[in-house]
Amino acid sequence: MKISFTTLGCKLNFAESSALGKALIARGYTRALKGEEADICIINTCSVTDAADHKDRQMIHRIRRQNPNAILIVTGCYAQLKPDEIAHIDGVDFVLGQNEKFNLETFIEKLENHQSPISNHQSPIYTSPIREIDDFYGAYSKDDRTRCFLKVQDGCNYFCSYCTIPLARGKSRNPSIATLVQQAQEAIDGGAKEIILSGVNIGDFGRSTGEHFIDLVRAIDGLNGDYRVRISSCEPNLLSDEIIDFVANSRHFAPHFHIPLQSGSNTVLKIMGRRYTRELFAERVAHIKSVMPHAFIGVDCMVGVRGETEECWRDYIDFIESLPVSQLHVFTYSERANTRMLEMDLYVVPQKERERRSKQLHEISARKTLAFYKEHQGYQATVLWESAKKEGLMYGFTENYIKVSCPYDRAKVNTFERINVQHRDSEDIPTDTQD
Repeated sequence: MKISFTTLGCKLNFAESSALGKALIARGYTRALKGEEADICIINTCSVTDAADHKDRQMIHRIRRQNPNAILIVTGCYAQLKPDEIAHIDGVDFVLGQNEKFNLETFIEKLENHQSPISNHQSPIYTSPIREIDDFYGAYSKDDRTRCFLKVQDGCNYFCSYCTIPLARGKSRNPSIATLVQQAQEAIDGGAKEIILSGVNIGDFGRSTGEHFIDLVRAIDGLNGDYRVRISSCEPNLLSDEIIDFVANSRHFAPHFHIPLQSGSNTVLKIMGRRYTRELFAERVAHIKSVMPHAFIGVDCMVGVRGETEECWRDYIDFIESLPVSQLHVFTYSERANTRMLEMDLYVVPQKERERRSKQLHEISARKTLAFYKEHQGYQATVLWESAKKEGLMYGFTENYIKVSCPYDRAKVNTFERINVQHRDSEDIPTDTQD
């Protein structure tokens, strides 16, 4: 039988989808080629905002149109949080929660044996509360033979007032360093040149095993092979100076950080239930720049949460403008069921004003990214070339995440090359599209 995976949302979802796909292929299934109709379609969803839910629904309808005769299974965070909503979408055959997703092989076997009836009115739902399991479901994905998303952690214990991720993903847990080192080495031996450490809250690594994230970083840096490593989003209170200093002097870690800020107002950070102040955030950015002046720093920003008054917003903007960061990843707040923020009697930012504030942050982000690129005109860097070809060009990213291009040369795919970065037109510079 031919299967297809469609993944939305975070790098963690991509890592899990890849691992699940590999497991099914090992059992004899084959992947449907592009444009080929599949027998079973699996959609792994995101539910971080209302916009994410909307994209999920659009994708469900698109996949059903493209595969009218397939069994369509929806899983992931959206399925865990809102299974009934998905079950009533025309064309969905089955809804699987997070626990059930990790038992996908067995579930599909039941489908083949006709043990699960398909309803014409509401799709069968298979969800259960997130289990606190010791047997962590590890995963890594290979993308274009170039990069590997290595799942090092899952879940979150923070329960910020606006966020549903702990409800969708459960408590923080992780595999052992030994297990991850083995997976990373296998990926490198298989041809991966870049490893991205991924998770929900990777700085919280060690909850399950009594280990520490810095120890994992050291172990990954000591592997054999020609590779580099990036750290995905890490909370500022968990991104210690020890980790930053190690990255600055490591053999393989890239000078590239992604740090959630969410708000530049201490008043709003307290409302959100964040575990740091903007002063701590500024200290982390300053320390990175002091030991790695050329480092790329991406920042998660949320706009329009309850309590974000005009005064808080001005404070937020002034703070963002003062930071030597490279790009903003912007999210517009949307009310999420079962979050503490809905219980707070606070100023509610009108939707139009949320959109205006989002646009303002996107404009600031574009300016900062362009300035970062111009600052690195003539900078000597190492690019990892990717396989995609567009209008006769191939693309790649430097260690500090500058996107570059050159005439397509198949021999360069998945290789490192030392270059001098040249100025790019603003329309060629990657911009944040999240909202």
